[in-house]
Amino acid sequence: MRTPEPGRPPGRFAVTDPATGETFDEAPDQQPAELDAVIGRAERAWRYWRADPAARTTALRAAADTVEAAGDDLARLLTREQGKPLAESHAEVARTAARLRYFAGLTPQTRRISDGRPVHSEIRWRSLGPVAAIVPWNFPLQLAAAKFAPALAAGNTVVLKPSPYTPLTTRLLGSLLTAVLPEDVLTVVTGREPLGARLAAHPGIRHVTFTGSVPTGRAVAGAAAGTLARVTLELGGNDAAILLEDVAVDRIADRLFWAAFRNCGQVCMAVKRVYVPERLHAEVVDALAERAKSVPVGPGLDPATRLGPVNNAPQLARVEELTRRALADGARAAAGGHRLDTPGYFFAPTVLTDVPPGSPVVTGEQFGPVLPVLPYRTLDEAVTAANSTGFGLGGSVWGTDPDRAEAVADRLDCGTAWINHHAELSLHQPFTGTGNSGVGVAGGPWGLYGNLRPFVVHRPEAAQP
Repeated sequence: MRTPEPGRPPGRFAVTDPATGETFDEAPDQQPAELDAVIGRAERAWRYWRADPAARTTALRAAADTVEAAGDDLARLLTREQGKPLAESHAEVARTAARLRYFAGLTPQTRRISDGRPVHSEIRWRSLGPVAAIVPWNFPLQLAAAKFAPALAAGNTVVLKPSPYTPLTTRLLGSLLTAVLPEDVLTVVTGREPLGARLAAHPGIRHVTFTGSVPTGRAVAGAAAGTLARVTLELGGNDAAILLEDVAVDRIADRLFWAAFRNCGQVCMAVKRVYVPERLHAEVVDALAERAKSVPVGPGLDPATRLGPVNNAPQLARVEELTRRALADGARAAAGGHRLDTPGYFFAPTVLTDVPPGSPVVTGEQFGPVLPVLPYRTLDEAVTAANSTGFGLGGSVWGTDPDRAEAVADRLDCGTAWINHHAELSLHQPFTGTGNSGVGVAGGPWGLYGNLRPFVVHRPEAAQP
């Protein structure tokens, strides 16, 4: 049994408001042993949930309506525990409902195999069983829905574990959906480690879908390997933006800034490095620094706020250390470069120049409001650098000739490449990465089929004697 937090009763843990750094609520610290009962109930619920596709469609559409109806309550609580501006929380709630509605409309398609033999062969699809969905703190609702909506639509049941930094909104979502989903089809469990590790390794789980850091993703994959459960891992990125010689800096500066700094830079597919032709480097640095210095930073519930705090103290310490190390190695902060002298987990929006290419703020994933801008001499040099970190989630190319930009984008080793914008996704498209950015595919029909297994039936075309 885990040691309780000082001053807190057993079975509970504190939830902190990142805008103040103070505890404002608590959540159940469920013990790993409790998972046996939860997963057992999910197994029993799966036996009837998988059997009625029409009922699943109706229930998921009702779930989308329920999320929209509770939008104000969900958004305010999300901002309180995650920190993002309230407008962004409302947008996240809307995307959560949209995912439910989208997957409610998808059904797996039976396919006939024609190979010249006198045999009628069909590929049909069957659900997997209970699915474990383990979700991080940057988009707790949106990423939860990206996992449980396709899993439920496919006929699986789901045990959903949010981050211990953002458990409250997910618990509220789960309680709302119990009114429209059958019992034990979706269960939310909250707690500190080793709850997630035990969930990933549980023999009753048939698919583990995880979003988070590379080290934790490797541990999840290792845990799931013991039961041979299917694994889908989205492990973040270090997306590069390459600006071409013909780019109009004044026209793209706002889009580029927000592609890097939205949600305080805490987006897996945010721009985390910018490569700029040498002659444009100073202009780009100045344009981004001007926006970093002027953007309103503050508590997410303040209507004037455009950038909120970093979500938690360990992440703030990481952002601070990466910035400190870069500055010690010779980088210069054109804007920011320091923690703000205010309560809460606030870090000044930071634009770095003169950054050594091997600095960890370039080669790793800072996941915060810090952006290095690096000059390049040749386009080949920029593409090589963009592909050199081991990550491969997304990337973008910016210029006035879209055909040329697309040709450069085709050279990026990543799952998604954008031209003159970044980090925009459609519900209909696959979302995947290469290298350290993960394993498997989410999004669109691929997300549905990732929660199914093929079942093939052969029979002779003609009656047998």
